[in-house]
Amino acid sequence: MHLIGQTLRAIARRSLPLSLALMALMALTSPFAVADGINELKDYLRGLNSLSADFRQITISADGGQMIESTGTFYLLRPNRFRWDYETPTDQQILADGSRIYVHDKDLNQVTHSSQKKILDGTPAQLLASEQPVEDYFKLSNLDEGDGRTWVELVPKTEDTEVVKLRIAFTDGQLDNLLMEDRFGQLTRFIFTNLKRNPQLDYAMFRFERPAGSDFLQVD
Repeated sequence: MHLIGQTLRAIARRSLPLSLALMALMALTSPFAVADGINELKDYLRGLNSLSADFRQITISADGGQMIESTGTFYLLRPNRFRWDYETPTDQQILADGSRIYVHDKDLNQVTHSSQKKILDGTPAQLLASEQPVEDYFKLSNLDEGDGRTWVELVPKTEDTEVVKLRIAFTDGQLDNLLMEDRFGQLTRFIFTNLKRNPQLDYAMFRFERPAGSDFLQVD
């Protein structure tokens, strides 16, 4: 499970300590009637074959003292293939080819890789990439954050994961925000734009080619 720490921090090691954002991430559930985010999530995943989107990622350290922001493009091809291409602040790629996950730090010309079977438990990647029913892996509950979005909270059923909570927001049936809290108290928010549902994606996009001269580190 060591790589999931690397992977999550590679997917999430860029954060923004804004008190307002922190309050939004941790806002209490409204006591009033809430929209049915559970069914909206299930409807969204039903028939989802592929996905592409630009993303803005904001990560807040547990003490709120560090904030890192990054941007890039996300690609998904179900089942179990995804790719995060980070453009700022560093050039990095995280790629899952269906059996292994590769984290490529292009500035360092270093690649770490491991089997993806176990390290995705409870993560947003598992939620989006797996074709298994979402309730097999997560406990689901509806939320009302009072912002006009439809929210659902997901708590991983497995205890052996660094992710303790996910929150997903939909706007007009489209994936909008994804919030992740890890067991270290770090909070990560993904904001998606230019989202395309079921675009035509080539399997070759999810085939990792080892860069010439790179350090290639297997961690399993």
